[in-house]
Amino acid sequence: MKAEVSLRLHHSRFLHHLFCVHMRRMKMMNSSAVSHFTLSAYMDTGPWRYFFFLIVLCLYVLIVLSNVLLVVVICVNRSLHEPMYLFLCSLFVNELYGSTGLFPFLLLHILWDSHTVAAPLCFLQVFCLYSYACVEFFNLAVMSYDRYLAICCPLQYNTHMTQSKITVLIALIWFYASVVCLVPISLTASLQLCGNILNKVYCDNYYMVKLSCSDTSVHNIYGLVVTTFTISCPVSLIFFSYLRILKVCFSGSSHTRQRAVATCSPHLASLLNFSFGAFFEILQSRFDMNNVPNLLRIFLSLYWLMSQPLFSPLMYGLNMSRIRVICKNRILARS
Repeated sequence: MKAEVSLRLHHSRFLHHLFCVHMRRMKMMNSSAVSHFTLSAYMDTGPWRYFFFLIVLCLYVLIVLSNVLLVVVICVNRSLHEPMYLFLCSLFVNELYGSTGLFPFLLLHILWDSHTVAAPLCFLQVFCLYSYACVEFFNLAVMSYDRYLAICCPLQYNTHMTQSKITVLIALIWFYASVVCLVPISLTASLQLCGNILNKVYCDNYYMVKLSCSDTSVHNIYGLVVTTFTISCPVSLIFFSYLRILKVCFSGSSHTRQRAVATCSPHLASLLNFSFGAFFEILQSRFDMNNVPNLLRIFLSLYWLMSQPLFSPLMYGLNMSRIRVICKNRILARS
């Protein structure tokens, strides 16, 4: 009797094992057919969707107009063809690039009932948003180094910051961001996925990797190394630059301190704003946030992408006297 019970138990376990293997194989077979992703973080807002649509649309229009205005002002006025303003121009172009990778997509999904995205478009958005973040950090780092040279080494500034070096630095920033963001997308595109539901309001590579049926060690190691390098290197350069600037400020005249504060405060505020936003997004991606209200999670995931394109032109446009004066003169001349 015991032998019969033991045999039946063994047989049921064997059948359960076969069933699990079959289901795993079916999932892996279905994974190759993933042609779209579903974004599950969107809430049913009913008629309020039109109100949210108008708010997001107004934000996007404001971002485009303000950044385009500053890019045009810097490009048209030869007096602003200096290293600091050329790096600013690259920054404003990046704000336009990042916001265009998010806002049109977001506007459509606020109005649509179906929140599905074709896989190629999802990968394209991941590339746009990741490369935007990478360019932002390195652009801010180069700007801090430029301020360090201008304040701490004024006599050697023109030798170090030539037109050709500025062009090379800006080109390297954008090239590095493009290459380093193409690799994880290529790796993720080759994965076998066991699902297609992303708990986000936009496409995110990390959430795609979590859907994988296969081993993701290479993806995780690459992501950790690149994220650490992309954040630690620029932040280290920024800290070094500002420590040297502060040292010169405290030992210099009041005019030097005023000049340093006027040129560095917008940059520092922009860096802190973007760094905190990115930090909260990384925390949200890596840890279980199911206990956090869905609305707060959506706000945190969008803050670093929506606030910076608004924050940068307002900070640099209003606080930097030369840009502010030229914008005023242009407006008065037209009126």
